[in-house]
Amino acid sequence: MIQIAVMGYGTVGSGVVEVIEKNKEEINKKSGEEIEIRYILDLREFPGDPYEDKIVHDVEQILGDPGIKIICETMGGLRPAYDFTKRALLAGKSVCTSNKELVATHGPELIRIAHENKCNYLFEASVGGGIPIIRPLNYSLTAERVDAITGILNGTTNYILSKMEKEGAGFEETLREAQEKGYAERNPEADVEGYDACRKIAILSSLMCGKNVKYQDIYTEGISGITQTDFVYAHACGRTIKLLAQSREEDGRLFAMVAPFMINKSHPLYMVNGVFNAVCVHGNMLGDSMYYGRGAGKLPTASAVVSDVVDCARHIGKVIMCFWDAQEAALTGIEKASRRFFVRVAQEQESKALQAFEQVSVIKAHVPGEFAFITERMPEEEFNDRARRTGIISRIRIEESM
Repeated sequence: MIQIAVMGYGTVGSGVVEVIEKNKEEINKKSGEEIEIRYILDLREFPGDPYEDKIVHDVEQILGDPGIKIICETMGGLRPAYDFTKRALLAGKSVCTSNKELVATHGPELIRIAHENKCNYLFEASVGGGIPIIRPLNYSLTAERVDAITGILNGTTNYILSKMEKEGAGFEETLREAQEKGYAERNPEADVEGYDACRKIAILSSLMCGKNVKYQDIYTEGISGITQTDFVYAHACGRTIKLLAQSREEDGRLFAMVAPFMINKSHPLYMVNGVFNAVCVHGNMLGDSMYYGRGAGKLPTASAVVSDVVDCARHIGKVIMCFWDAQEAALTGIEKASRRFFVRVAQEQESKALQAFEQVSVIKAHVPGEFAFITERMPEEEFNDRARRTGIISRIRIEESM
C-alpha cells in the first residue's frame, strides 16, 4: 500500500480525491500498488464532507509521517507551496502538482532536489489541464529534436474569443458572461493579459530546449485589445483570431512569445474553440503532432495529477528523468522574428500606409472610415518602424499554416 497526501482541498484538490476514489480499481491496477489517501491538508473545516476524517491543518503531520510517499500539491501560488514542496522532496517524498506558477518559477531547482533524494517532482497538470503534453515531451518524443511548440493554452481567453467570433459581441460583454459562467475569475488579468499562457509556454519551452526559460523574459500580449471589428476583418480574409503561446528554435536562436494571432482555416488550431486547449509540437523527424482536450476544470486537471501519482507509485525510490537544467536559455528578442501583419488604419491614412508598407494585400470588409491590409513578411522591428511612420489603429500578427 502506498499512502499519499493532498495539500489543498479546493477545486483541483477535491477533484484529485474524487478521481482516486471513483477510479480506485483502475488506478491500483495501473500503479501495481493500492493507493490510499491518508491526509488532506487545508486551513478550513469541511463538516459533513465524506473525507472529513482525513482533514488536517498542520503540514508537519504530513511531512513528519514516514509512511507518506507521494504528495499532491494543489494549493496554487508560490507561498507556502514552494516551502512545503521543497521540504517534502528533501524528505524523499515525491510531489505531483498542478501549480504552473511554482513550476515555472522554481522547476529546475525542485527537479534537482527530487533527483538528489531519489524521488520525483512531476507536473503534467501544470500545462493544458487534462491534456497529456509534459509526458509526451519527456518520454514519447525522446527520439526527436523538438524545435517548435505552438498552443492555445488558456481556456478562458479561447472561450472569450470564440464567443466574440460566433456572436459578434464585444470583449467586455463576453468577459462578463465568462465570469458569470465560472470560466473567468473575478480578477481575470492573469488570463486575459496572457500571463497564465506565458507561464505555461515557459515550462514547455524549458522542456523543449533542456534549459531554463524564464517566463519573465517572454514577450506577452493579451486579448483585451481585440475588438469585434477585428473579427469582421478576420472573416473577410478567411481567418480567425486565437491567443497563441509559441516557442521555436530557428537558425540557432530561440524565440518565445504569447500574443493574439490571425490564423487561416488550414491551421490545425483553427477549430479549437470554447474552453478547449491544444498544443502543436514539431519534431525534426516526426514532423507535426497535436494534443487536444480540456485545458482546465476540476476533473480534467485532477486526472492529470493522478496520472503523475500513478507514475510515482511505479517508481518509488527511482528517478524519472526530466531534462530541464538550471542553466538559463538565451531568448532572442521578438524584434528579430519575421512574419506578416494585419493592419488597420484610418481611411485618410491609406496613401501614407501604402507608401510605408509598399506591397500589401488589401482586405475588403466594408468597415466605414477604415483601410485594412496584410503586409509582406518582415521582422518585427522593421514593421514597428513603418507603423510609426504611418500611424495605425491596430495590428495583429499573422501565423502561417504549420
